[in-house]
Amino acid sequence: MAQELKRVSIVIEGARRVSETDENFVCATLDWWPHDKCNYEQCPWGYSSVINMDLTRPLLSKAVQAFKPLRIRIGGSLQDQVTYDVGNLKTPCRPFRKMNSGLFGFSKGCLHMKRWDELHSFLTANGAVVTFGLNALSGRHKLRGKAWGGAWDHVNTQDFINYTVSKGYAIDSWEFGNELSGSGVGASVSAELYGKDLIVLRDVINRVYKDSRLAKPKLVAPGGFYERPWYSKLLQISGPGVVDVVTHHMYNLGSGNDPALVKKILDPSFLSKVSETFKDVNQTIQEHGPWASPWVGESGGAYNSGGRHVSDTFIDSFWYLDQLGMSSRHNTKVYCRQTLVGGFYGLLEKNTFVPNPDYYSALLWHRLMGIGVLAVHTDGPPQLRVYAHCSKGRAGVTLLLINLSNQSDFTVSVSNGRKLVMNVESKKKKKSLLDTLKKPFSWIGSKAADGYLNREEYHLTPENRDLRSKTMILNGKPLKPTATGDIPSLEPVIRGVNSPVNVLPLSMAFIVLPNFDASACS
Repeated sequence: MAQELKRVSIVIEGARRVSETDENFVCATLDWWPHDKCNYEQCPWGYSSVINMDLTRPLLSKAVQAFKPLRIRIGGSLQDQVTYDVGNLKTPCRPFRKMNSGLFGFSKGCLHMKRWDELHSFLTANGAVVTFGLNALSGRHKLRGKAWGGAWDHVNTQDFINYTVSKGYAIDSWEFGNELSGSGVGASVSAELYGKDLIVLRDVINRVYKDSRLAKPKLVAPGGFYERPWYSKLLQISGPGVVDVVTHHMYNLGSGNDPALVKKILDPSFLSKVSETFKDVNQTIQEHGPWASPWVGESGGAYNSGGRHVSDTFIDSFWYLDQLGMSSRHNTKVYCRQTLVGGFYGLLEKNTFVPNPDYYSALLWHRLMGIGVLAVHTDGPPQLRVYAHCSKGRAGVTLLLINLSNQSDFTVSVSNGRKLVMNVESKKKKKSLLDTLKKPFSWIGSKAADGYLNREEYHLTPENRDLRSKTMILNGKPLKPTATGDIPSLEPVIRGVNSPVNVLPLSMAFIVLPNFDASACS
């Protein structure tokens, strides 16, 4: 196929932030699934769960450490069947086992405190920021269909939180329940009950942390799929000062065995559809619980363990980076990727802990994209996705460019659209976006004098041009753990600030513009 060169102009509105993310926006999950969790005749979990993962492997530690820090959310489908082996536990502490009549086909499982100690010491040693998902079905009973009723029994959870505090373990946030909102996935709980239980849990957290030197963790809920009436009601019933963070889950690519996964990932109109959800969640919070902020608490793209030869390959980064860009534009503070390890959607391979391509996408985002989100305008086609943030930890702006076209090579010029300052009396018509675009490189602004005449570029392509390669190429170099078993360094290419930016077909690029004049970023 003949490549065609297309010229595109981008205007970044540098004077105001459209939203802000959390400092640690990128997040990854650890799940509870045992090794015999299977979908579509594949069993891709191995020993990657909270309960059985080998926490002593150096590459696993290094992969977490590289983020300085990585936010980790512990949770998943089985969390509402976990008991904690502390206090007066009425039943023996046994692992999950297959059971047809159980939720998701498994029995209840149990977390030994010795394992919690190991897990916490692993997380602390590697600087993780931890969200822990608690069992919200404890003490309840099944009513009919998926609905569960009865009051939540907080005793075992309180004992567990007490133990955690007595050991001096720092937790960033406690999350209540997994996928019980609205119509639920395996089980559902009404918003009325859920709201009242959150008040009880908030009270437990306040009491247990009252005399502790540890910072009081945030309360996060409901970790489910967004349905407006249920979410609105939850916030109305729990009221101010209870929930700090509202989480929703995102699997917009459909099931892991869908043969159309690749087509969906490369279709700009399909990718954009879900922006409505981000917008609606944010709006519901503004209307009914402005004291809380929105997080994506779990997102693997494709559900049921992810897509084999898709979620663990280069092509998934088109979806993943686009999600990070789109969600942050709609005020999403944190975006938790399902998973760090486990399933086909793991950022790391389950047995070796070798990073998959999305790991490097996550790490580059975390290192380069700051919390300030800027509006961008482009005259390019929908296949070129453009996101802009204030740069992280330095002046200027970082652009993320995603090229979904298999034949267009885009040459991009960037400006801050600084319009001529006109007198109020002036009758001249306002310049259109395109007129502004025609004045390229106004973005050198007044900063060029301080010696920033270069920019950094990070171009991501697949090995051998194979979109389903498990090896990502950064600026021509394959990203693989080094001979000493370390995460490779992510080096930019340096370009003169006036040279045009080129984005190859089916590639992604982070462009760091240190001297872009954006007052919203200073």
